Amino acid sequence: MNKTSTPFAKSTAYFIPNSILSKRYYPTAKTLLDICISCTALALIWPVLVLVALLIKLDSKGPILFAQQRVGYNGKHFTLLKFRTMHHNCESNESLNKTYQSDRAGICSKYKRDPRVTCIGRILRKLSIDEVPQLINVLRNEMSLVGPRPALVSEVEKYDLRALKRLDAMPGITGLWQISGRANLSFSEQIDLDLHYVEHANLWMDTKIIVLTIPAIIRCTGAY
Repeated sequence: MNKTSTPFAKSTAYFIPNSILSKRYYPTAKTLLDICISCTALALIWPVLVLVALLIKLDSKGPILFAQQRVGYNGKHFTLLKFRTMHHNCESNESLNKTYQSDRAGICSKYKRDPRVTCIGRILRKLSIDEVPQLINVLRNEMSLVGPRPALVSEVEKYDLRALKRLDAMPGITGLWQISGRANLSFSEQIDLDLHYVEHANLWMDTKIIVLTIPAIIRCTGAY
């Protein structure tokens, strides 16, 4: 990937002052940051989450939450949680590929006008609200606030040895891919950004990514 192809890459050096916190203490500090922010966020926004749950039930039949098996740290499988944004029991990506062409290059399909997405689901995806239940995954120590994108089981089965290195870090709700274009990035670009994070992760980088996630959500870039 061209190192100047994303907003993040243009300021890569700004993210790498590992001397701010020794790598020895980074995992503990990262866990504390995850727990503090997740608990605070859930405590503050629970009324909004109740409203979202109600809107999902009114909009279409099916459960409020969508649960899906993903591959996490060191290849361990876990159940990722999201607010449901699709019609219940709709067809899989593999089936949809026969009718629609993916809008993203690579082994992980993505559709800008996915017919499976509900009316309220499009809004939730645009604002990234569908991702909020993943704070529960963070508190379960299955995910982190910042990390590589949580990989699908079917996706990991197609990984080469280089891509498998993404599993050397806890998957995150946000990450370099989130602030650099999300679904507008090709799969190979996402891999490059995730591997950069795995190799250079530190508390300063995590903090900066969390802060930059806010304007990324507001811009809705690559959110569909």
